[in-house]
Amino acid sequence: MKPGAGWPEGYGRRVLARVDSTNAEAARRAATLAGPEWILALEQTAARGRRGRAWANPPGNFAATLAMRPSESPDRVALRSFVAALALYDALAAATGRVDGLALKWPNDVLLNGGKLAGILLESAGAGGGLSHFAIGIGVNLVAAPGMAEVEPGAARPVSLLSETGVAIEPEAFLDLLAPAYARHEAQFVTYGFAPIRTAWLARAAKLGETIVARTTRDSHEGRFETVDEAGNLVLVTAKGRTSIAAAEVFF
Repeated sequence: MKPGAGWPEGYGRRVLARVDSTNAEAARRAATLAGPEWILALEQTAARGRRGRAWANPPGNFAATLAMRPSESPDRVALRSFVAALALYDALAAATGRVDGLALKWPNDVLLNGGKLAGILLESAGAGGGLSHFAIGIGVNLVAAPGMAEVEPGAARPVSLLSETGVAIEPEAFLDLLAPAYARHEAQFVTYGFAPIRTAWLARAAKLGETIVARTTRDSHEGRFETVDEAGNLVLVTAKGRTSIAAAEVFF
């Protein structure tokens, strides 16, 4: 399907009626990519969240992946989770005409009125220190959200854009907002590095300066959310001192 007016130059656009997972489709298409390509699925049969969890994706919700073949180091490539979060924030603001209630939760969720509205899942493959492909999977509860029984205990309650704002938008129309927003932030990232992305992300961060809990696969850390550092790590001030955390689930 051809992009419409306002679509960012250099980005492909592929809309699929049905697929197992847009991230899986990105992996299959990686070798033939001529440039970054958005893959949108109107239906997913095997959607995934973080750590292999199932991701509910009823009709009308948004499920897309930006497939890329970046040349930077894996650590730098992974910072694009913050680029994607800012793009999601902007697209949701454009869809609703408001920013109140929107916040970004480290490492890769978007909250609305304190509930989880959207999530980002990064996947990659490569060898020898390089990446053969990189996928930024994005799911947004546009019309429906899972029940609390379907999420991890203590996690933010899932919410939908429709239930919280009354705004109804089709997945393809949302992609037409998201893709240009991503392209803007990507250009800034490539030109100026992570610093301006980090500053913009922190300005929209949920619970900055407040006490939160970060749980890794082995430990639980409670402390004041001080910042996100230059490597994208969460920095907490705990009873034991300043702690930098590269990967964790955050609860508050």
